[in-house]
Amino acid sequence: MESEGGPSLSLTWAHRVEQSARTWEQSHARGEVPSIWPYGLDALRDHAAVEVIDLAPPGRVARARARLSMGPRPVDGLTLTWDENTAYRMQTTHPRTRFATGVIWLTDMAETGEAPARMVAMLGRAEAAWVLSDAQVEPLRTMLGHGPTRVFAVPFGIDSAFFVPRLYPDRPRIVSVGNDRDRDPATLYAALARVLAIRPETEAVVQTRSDLDPPEGVRVVRHMPHADLRDLYATASVVVIPTRPNLHASGMTVALEALATARPVVVTDTPGMEQYVSEGRTGHLVRPEDPAELALALLRLLDDPGHAAELGRNGRIEVERRFTTQIMVASLVRGLLAPA
Repeated sequence: MESEGGPSLSLTWAHRVEQSARTWEQSHARGEVPSIWPYGLDALRDHAAVEVIDLAPPGRVARARARLSMGPRPVDGLTLTWDENTAYRMQTTHPRTRFATGVIWLTDMAETGEAPARMVAMLGRAEAAWVLSDAQVEPLRTMLGHGPTRVFAVPFGIDSAFFVPRLYPDRPRIVSVGNDRDRDPATLYAALARVLAIRPETEAVVQTRSDLDPPEGVRVVRHMPHADLRDLYATASVVVIPTRPNLHASGMTVALEALATARPVVVTDTPGMEQYVSEGRTGHLVRPEDPAELALALLRLLDDPGHAAELGRNGRIEVERRFTTQIMVASLVRGLLAPA
């Protein structure tokens, strides 16, 4: 893959200007965010010569020209984007002849018949599309008509040097983090109400943008910088991540960050999540939308802090073995270089 003179592979990473890699790199240098680039994609430089470009949102004229196939002339050379929305922006404003992209939400949209035809058509022109959940592979291949786009799964990874093991706390605290569209605050709050009725001394901190009223005793935080979030994980006895049914393993980022901090997790057993959380070894997987089962899993860990700490230690080992950004990027590059 590399010659003695350096990487033989060259590619471009295109990302949204709202999440500038250059700005992120400066924040990382100040110790504020994990990884040098978003999602740890700076590790691409271990395998390739990488050019980074910013993608501004397309204006009305650009969108109209794209619909009429009158956009700018496509540029050669392989370009990567993290997700399908960024890929669509790129193909609208800076089209590429050769591109590959991650796919996150589109498989769930296809399940409900809501996948935009223009997005599906765009993906059908990609050289490759990768997903972070094995459960997405076949649905994506089916959605693309088993065409020429290569579809493969990559294990997600986090910055294990930013999220590090911390001493297990001596007071019970439940922490929940997450804002994406598949989080399930209703089930979370119902479960926490049950737990606090039985263990009123337990603290509960929830980072969410949900408008639902939390039960008494639950502290809600609307936004938290990465460095503060890292410290919040360290105060947790257990990190809980309830989600609605989905294929893209919503919550995997929080799960891996918590495990890297040596904290056990309780997470909804959606397709693909078993890749990241091992039942009874690093945490517990519970049925979707079942507050009673969720509360029981939390109480089980609160009642046995020694076992909970052991699960957290196991989780840290699993992250180091399987779920770092370096492992993720190496897997991504192998998938991109695999023969068609």
